[in-house]
Amino acid sequence: MNEQTQSPAQRILFALTPVLIALFFTAVIIIAVGQSPIDVFNTFISGAFGSSSKIADTFVIWVSLAIVSAGLLVTFRAGQWNIGVEGQVVMGAIGAVGMSRLLLDTPGIIAIPLMLIGGTILGAIWGVLVGLLKIYGGVNEIFGGLATNFVASGLTIYLVAGPWKPEGSSSVSTSELLPRTLWLPTLEGLRISVYSIILAILVVVAIYFALRGTVWGLQLKAVGRNVRGAAMLGVPTNRILMSAYIVCGLCAGLVGGLLVTGVRHQLVTNISSGYGFLGILIVLLTGFRGALIAPIAFFFAVLGIGSVPLQLRLGLDSALGGVLQGVIVLSFELVQGWRQRAQERRGLETAVATEGGD
Repeated sequence: MNEQTQSPAQRILFALTPVLIALFFTAVIIIAVGQSPIDVFNTFISGAFGSSSKIADTFVIWVSLAIVSAGLLVTFRAGQWNIGVEGQVVMGAIGAVGMSRLLLDTPGIIAIPLMLIGGTILGAIWGVLVGLLKIYGGVNEIFGGLATNFVASGLTIYLVAGPWKPEGSSSVSTSELLPRTLWLPTLEGLRISVYSIILAILVVVAIYFALRGTVWGLQLKAVGRNVRGAAMLGVPTNRILMSAYIVCGLCAGLVGGLLVTGVRHQLVTNISSGYGFLGILIVLLTGFRGALIAPIAFFFAVLGIGSVPLQLRLGLDSALGGVLQGVIVLSFELVQGWRQRAQERRGLETAVATEGGD
């Protein structure tokens, strides 16, 4: 039974099984440390939705995760493990701050879009670098991505401790705070911007339809399944691969720009907050289906914000949220393995039955 022949109920059950397994094992861990699973999960929910500010913070994380995951889906569809997306987010932030330093006297309505464009372009350039190393240098995209991540991180440290260090400050982890005129407008008293939510929705929807209903999407899929076969069919494989890295870099750079203009308002050494690596987990959990990017990214955002009050209220480390994330991914891979073995077994039984009938 393949994905096309599954009923909607079977698809939903398959998608929920890893979550249920993860919740079970997490509950066991919680009981083992002497706490009530119900209290912990209630704390998660209240931590993410207990007030308007918490809801806003949840959407702040969702915006970054949704955009970066949508970009990663493109490279994954092309068969590329773009680990360098983390560095592309960082470079997007650097690009936005660098642009802001050129636009200090420019009205925000002009400067903010230019900052986002600058971050997006620099993120794309960093994505192209990984693509060039892969396509023309023969460097595995994982190693190339890790190398560019280190360079981006080192460049951030150099900038905040050197040229962009705040005047009269001993801080070596942040740059100077941007003028308020260069802050992305947010809802009153909250950290979330309606504009960032709209951008996230547009990016996810655009990539969903691009992968699902365009020639480019079909070419990406062909390259991802068999590069040589796609080339024999006339698909320009190098160009398609490079386009995947460009699109992913654009998305990652946009995330970096939004983190600067709408959330941090300065360059911070850990500005990416691991969103790139979380995006990889999200894409794996979606089974490479664009329609699931938004809800699964929201689930991870809830875990991220909901885990913060655990230590204050229950004396548990907030890392429990990360444990739950990891267990969910491991459970998903386990279920995927069961499913694949079941399909192989059914295929073998069908083949044997067919031979017997002959």
